[in-house]
Amino acid sequence: MNILDQIVAHKKQEVASRKSLVTIAELEAYPAFSRKTISLHQSLLDESKTGIIAEFKRKSPSKGIINSQADVTKVTGAYALYGASGLSVLTDATFFGGNDTDLEAARRNNTPILRKDFMIDEYQFYEARAIGADVILLIAACLTPAQVKAFAQLSKSLQLEVLLEIHNEEELGHICAEVDFVGVNNRNLKTFTVDINTSLQLFPHIPADKPAIAESGISNVDTIVTLKQAGFKGFLIGENFMKQPDPTIAFADFVTELKAKQNAH
Repeated sequence: MNILDQIVAHKKQEVASRKSLVTIAELEAYPAFSRKTISLHQSLLDESKTGIIAEFKRKSPSKGIINSQADVTKVTGAYALYGASGLSVLTDATFFGGNDTDLEAARRNNTPILRKDFMIDEYQFYEARAIGADVILLIAACLTPAQVKAFAQLSKSLQLEVLLEIHNEEELGHICAEVDFVGVNNRNLKTFTVDINTSLQLFPHIPADKPAIAESGISNVDTIVTLKQAGFKGFLIGENFMKQPDPTIAFADFVTELKAKQNAH
């Protein structure tokens, strides 16, 4: 059983337990459920922003603890202040050390938020809406094309945008009309190896009307420049900032360097 299989098996148990504690009707009564969502699509097309979707992540199955000390309110506030086009917040507790409260804390920012989790059940989409998410992630590696379509339709009905994550050519078949963005994960979720060329190889196959987002393995501004030239609109980066003693400074410095590099071109 690979890591992804383990995560999904555990997620099924976790969702069953959460359903028994809070009903969908109760989720629909949460104040955040009726708030107006913020569009990541519009934010990624805003030239005054960086295109970076900056992630708050405490740990991962491949790296273990990345940063157990960081304050989610401070870090996501700095991400938003210094020009992140979006925020990504891990809500998986067991494997990534996240929780719903992290996303609720990040919601203080007027920046679109991606709920980063393993979405395998309709219940989780109501949950995402209730805790203040604007975008949800669908991972092709653990869903069928039919599930992607059904979950994307449900997301649309809840005013949530949809990021579909793929890793290889076979998963291109999961792309459907209801998906807003296509993310290419440079990390193989089954082996956790990373190769930035995955993004460059898959980009030509992504429909032009679905902004492409490169995910994982982006640790320097040159990589972003290369990916931008290839046509990518978004860049999901977490570990690179979170592994620094102060992610807020790391992000600010990275953005300064990126702007200088882009102005030089």
